[in-house]
Amino acid sequence: MSEITLELEGLSKTYLPCTPGEVQVLRGADLALRRGEVVALVAPSGAGKSTLLHMAGLLDVGDSGSVRIGGQDMSGASERKRTRVRRQDVGFVYQFHHLLPEFSALENIVLPQLANGVSQRAAEARGADLLALVGLAGRAAHRPAALSGGEQQRVAFCRALANSPRVLLADEPTGNLDPATSDQVFDVLMHLVEETGLSALIATHNLDLAARMTRVVRLEGGVLREG
Repeated sequence: MSEITLELEGLSKTYLPCTPGEVQVLRGADLALRRGEVVALVAPSGAGKSTLLHMAGLLDVGDSGSVRIGGQDMSGASERKRTRVRRQDVGFVYQFHHLLPEFSALENIVLPQLANGVSQRAAEARGADLLALVGLAGRAAHRPAALSGGEQQRVAFCRALANSPRVLLADEPTGNLDPATSDQVFDVLMHLVEETGLSALIATHNLDLAARMTRVVRLEGGVLREG
């Protein structure tokens, strides 16, 4: 049986909005993500997809439940440990690439590695390898403004994978792209998962893309359901 890279058990989260009353977005959500899987997370807007991803990626803490990454239970972990595990084991990609505009494509991939203690030479070699893997070896010196939308998102994938995480979490990563470019970027994502052996949880409204993933989970009433 393949390794479980991410396990969510009984995650619950309630918000107190400005108006009276509570909003419970998660009500005991469970999920096990295995190495090499690409799982689609599907739900209507406002249903809690981003909240779930933030909790899975240790950016937010739930009211109850547990998150295990690579077998490590992060319940009650210090912020220092959460930050270390997040840097080492989790990669994030968002709908908008959020690349630093003053840095080149390669430099955007090098920076998170330097923050993780990797040497400049090793970080540049890793960045060059990743750019080659997504077909952008010739664009390494270009700044984001000189890249197309699809190229920018491919660089964002590379940045997310710079520190060789176990898990990639993506929130509508193709939502800002036209259909043809969206398909191309998704193909690159699937290639990256196959080449690196990580697992990925991808929030998407695109049901055609969702159908191409390993499996689909739906967030309904704060609970995750297969199919």
